[in-house]
Amino acid sequence: MAATPHLEFERDMVEVQEQIDQLLELAEKKGIDVSRELTEMREKLQTLRDETYRNLSPIDQVQVARHPRRPYTKDYIERVFTDFIELHGDRSYRDDAAIVGGWARLDGEPLMLIGHQKGRDMKANLHRNFGMPHPEGYRKALRLMRLAEKFRRPVVTFIDTPGAYPGIGAEKRGQAEAIAMNLREMARLRTPLVSVVIGEGGSGGALALGVTDRILMLEHSIYSVISPEGCAAILWRSADHRDKAAEALKLTSSDLHRLGICDEVIDEPVGGAHTDWDGTSARLRTTLGRHLQELVAMSDDERRKLRWAKYEAMGAWRDR
Repeated sequence: MAATPHLEFERDMVEVQEQIDQLLELAEKKGIDVSRELTEMREKLQTLRDETYRNLSPIDQVQVARHPRRPYTKDYIERVFTDFIELHGDRSYRDDAAIVGGWARLDGEPLMLIGHQKGRDMKANLHRNFGMPHPEGYRKALRLMRLAEKFRRPVVTFIDTPGAYPGIGAEKRGQAEAIAMNLREMARLRTPLVSVVIGEGGSGGALALGVTDRILMLEHSIYSVISPEGCAAILWRSADHRDKAAEALKLTSSDLHRLGICDEVIDEPVGGAHTDWDGTSARLRTTLGRHLQELVAMSDDERRKLRWAKYEAMGAWRDR
């Protein structure tokens, strides 16, 4: 894996890590024993990392959720699932690379897996459209969900997108209609549905894969109707107020769990998922397996009834 870029609030940790690297280089060149100093420096780094990630602000969480080294859908496919067979196309227009999907197995059990996919470099991001699906991407996703329903298999979706692509071509081909169709059909599918927010869950582009029986979120993921920058531009006429917007939007996993939107928060290794792909994948596999086991044990009618009740309860309010 390539060197991990650091975020603004990680500057102190980067400085300590550089000191550790310099010590190791010195020990190799001079042949001296620096084990005691290394132990002290590594303990300092671990303490600093623990304190930093325990006290992240909402806008810091946004930065972690968007980290360029954070695992994407295909990275989890390689580590959590087996026997993945990718399926392509919406059978109407074309295949949208911003959404990947296909059959896979989790602990030997078959399921349909669908997720947003970003790229690691400019070429890949252009191919994946920066993880922003066109309407044909959402139609492909719905086609695969219906296929899973036909064969009575669960559906797992991974959410990681800034939002649906807002281009003229996408709008001409029915972007809003495609998203609305997914919302309606997911609400009544007769098969278990689980969604996991693995990075950035933005607006209707995320919700089009998110009307599920269980909504799980990785600890440093975010889920919101609009980005902090977009919200700040509307309310304060400047993206400079994104810190206040991130606080007001209540977009972190802990906020959404407290509000009853998210069913469970999956802890990430200290330092974020981008520092330990395998550790994050192991925690994801365990949590996913538990929720799927619970949902498969229910009848179709019971599961759909609970799904409807879940979404009807969201956004409840009362006069004082």
